[in-house]
Amino acid sequence: MIHETLDEALPALPPMRAIAGLDLGDKTIGVAVSDRLLSVATPLETIRRKKFTQDAARLIEILNGREIGGVVLGLPRNMDGSEGARCQSTRAFARNFSRLWDGAITFWDERLSTVAAERALLEADTSRMRRAERIDNVAASYILQGALDRIRHIRQG
Repeated sequence: MIHETLDEALPALPPMRAIAGLDLGDKTIGVAVSDRLLSVATPLETIRRKKFTQDAARLIEILNGREIGGVVLGLPRNMDGSEGARCQSTRAFARNFSRLWDGAITFWDERLSTVAAERALLEADTSRMRRAERIDNVAASYILQGALDRIRHIRQG
């Protein structure tokens, strides 16, 4: 089921199950996963996009294999907070994916996540080629970590 906000999705997340963060690009999907305590995000892999059915099949394989309870999709809002074509594409992906997977799906504002990931990889002195390979799943981990921090805040509140 699709939830507009993380606050709405939280009750739908099964206890002691990890969640995944996705950074949807035109050519790739960055995937990151949390631990079962929902405290830390770890970059997992970058899926080279082919067709939706193939991309979805690989995602479902990852989600089922890791017993993932929910998915956080990075929502690429414009800097002024408005939604453009990329947000529409992300929402369409969520609608289509929700027909194939039963877990909770929600969105997280991903503005600047790729910038932060690029900076982190540069600071780690990662080569240009290696950065290109890792940027999407590192960006997914930034998206997911933001969501995990929000979950912690909600639960402590």
